[in-house]
Amino acid sequence: MSESHTRELSFIPDWPPGPLDSHRKQSAFDWKQLKLVLEDINSLRLKYKVWKLLESEPLFAKSKTTPSVDEQKKIAAQQMMLIAKLDIVPPEVYAMGYLPRYRFLMSVNEALHAICPSLSVKIAVGVGLFQNALRAMGTEQHSWFYNAAWSREIVTCLAITEVAHGSNTKRIRTTATYDPQNQEFIINTPDFEAAKCWIGNLGKTATTAIVFANLFTPDGQGHGLHGFLVPIRNPLTLQTYPGVLVGDMGEKIGLNAIDNGFVMFTQYRIPRENLLNRTGGVTPEGDYVSVFSEPSKILGAALEGFSAGRLGIMQEATNTLAHSVVIAVRYAAIRKQFGPDKNGPEQPIIEYQLHQWRIFPYLAAACVLKTSVYSLTDLYLKIIEKSQANSNGIDLLSQSVGEIHALVSASKPMYTWTARDAIQEAREACGGHGYLKAANLGELRNNHDACLTYEGDNNVLGQQASNWLLRQWTEGVQSPLVINHCLEWLMCWLMRSIVEDVSLAKQKGACSFEAKNNTQVYKARDLAFIYSEFYAISSFRLSCLKSDVAASVKPVLEQIHRIYGFWVIDRHMVAFYQGSFASGASFAETIRSNLLSSCQTLKSDAVTVADSLAPPDYVLNSVIAKSDGLLYQNLQNEFMTNPGALERAT
Repeated sequence: MSESHTRELSFIPDWPPGPLDSHRKQSAFDWKQLKLVLEDINSLRLKYKVWKLLESEPLFAKSKTTPSVDEQKKIAAQQMMLIAKLDIVPPEVYAMGYLPRYRFLMSVNEALHAICPSLSVKIAVGVGLFQNALRAMGTEQHSWFYNAAWSREIVTCLAITEVAHGSNTKRIRTTATYDPQNQEFIINTPDFEAAKCWIGNLGKTATTAIVFANLFTPDGQGHGLHGFLVPIRNPLTLQTYPGVLVGDMGEKIGLNAIDNGFVMFTQYRIPRENLLNRTGGVTPEGDYVSVFSEPSKILGAALEGFSAGRLGIMQEATNTLAHSVVIAVRYAAIRKQFGPDKNGPEQPIIEYQLHQWRIFPYLAAACVLKTSVYSLTDLYLKIIEKSQANSNGIDLLSQSVGEIHALVSASKPMYTWTARDAIQEAREACGGHGYLKAANLGELRNNHDACLTYEGDNNVLGQQASNWLLRQWTEGVQSPLVINHCLEWLMCWLMRSIVEDVSLAKQKGACSFEAKNNTQVYKARDLAFIYSEFYAISSFRLSCLKSDVAASVKPVLEQIHRIYGFWVIDRHMVAFYQGSFASGASFAETIRSNLLSSCQTLKSDAVTVADSLAPPDYVLNSVIAKSDGLLYQNLQNEFMTNPGALERAT
């Protein structure tokens, strides 16, 4: 690596010497150079700055035992206030343009999520998504709330989901009825099924919520779903206001430092000005007014700002995926079991083909998805930036949200399911030691699990994406993505096949709703998944071809591309035969033999690739995957210093 590059990357500490060196020395490239391909250098610099700062803060010290749920919530609330005081996001960030500002905030969120997932979600929901919603749906009159949320003068949340309705927001039943005499909206929850629930920050700490409710004018006319700024608690005392029944939902599978809550309103009054009125408002006399001909569609475009939340989840899922495979690869490089000679030396389990097949595709996926989520985020932010810079921005956004919404809706399930499967495979690949809390795989698994259903249930999002793709097929629009021939063929075959199945079902008397639902399991679901994989592998390929990519890392990038590509095709093997793309054994044998040989080729570079994905040890927080490679010494220390380990039972 040149001297200039060495200086440029000096903020990234070198790994300590140890048993992993024998693997690291096998690579012909520098792990930091690969890291620059996988992540933006400015984002990396910011993350390392945040990690170094928080490592020195006692409030962010790692606990060997699990605090009580109430204690976790208390610590997260204190951490949230400390983050604001530490000035991690200085005021000048808000003078930046939209894209660099949002990139900065997303990088901070990634850094926080890697250390404290609950804290990251609290800030993302209570500050990021709240501010996004205000920008998308509010006007200048709501700017005080925007600034107060950032300064933590108020603690905020978004209240959309109800007990009986989550994905189907059109059936939300909370109402906001305008009273012209007092110029107030009356917020009401008709029954428990309409109670807002699963609202992050609401259980104990939120003082203001954006509540989504159906707006009714005095003439009884309904005007659909709108957002309202609703005071919940007194910011000074945290006492709830009369007419508000709010509570905490209790212990969850993971992310227990987030105080998810429920709320019911009983004829609760708020000022008329608290309606977020960018798309439609109510005059003092009670007349509904909008500058748009179809406010409901425009509201949908405005709400597309929430896709930033799904992109944030995808970034977090990619990091979770990366952390799990780093743990598995480092453990496999040191852990020895069996050998060719039963009385001879044992060999590291990374040498076994089965182990490579289990872990290396996820190692490749972590690299591919890191680059593709960056590209997809860039595409999304540029669309939003363009809409905000134009006086007719919402109309522009309304016209362009279709494809970006479909791509995000397809990708969020693919990313989060891939991470879920990687965590489980890594846990099993690390045997009993992977089951230790100190290995951190259990924490990764439990905290990641919510990603599969919040900010859009994965299966429902996949249906939305496949519906959009099928509309493109029937309208004769071709995909602009340049992708591998096999996967392109498969996507086209699935679209044609689904259209034919739906048409046949309708001819037999099925309604459109039933016909579409009955093509989900083996076709539409796969279509959405493959669509996101197309984009991911195409983005990765483009990243590999950039002129500033060091020549030394190109061979390993090619191996990563091959492993991920063959792995994806292998997972969809049945469909290739079902659609007659292939016949006989040769296609499957070729794909699978190439996958196995590519994994074997990557073996000598696997530890170095894992190093390029790995955060510092403080962040990875795994006793079985420390960068020094001292697996058994670290385990011994963990066993011996575990609270109560050597005490007599009483």
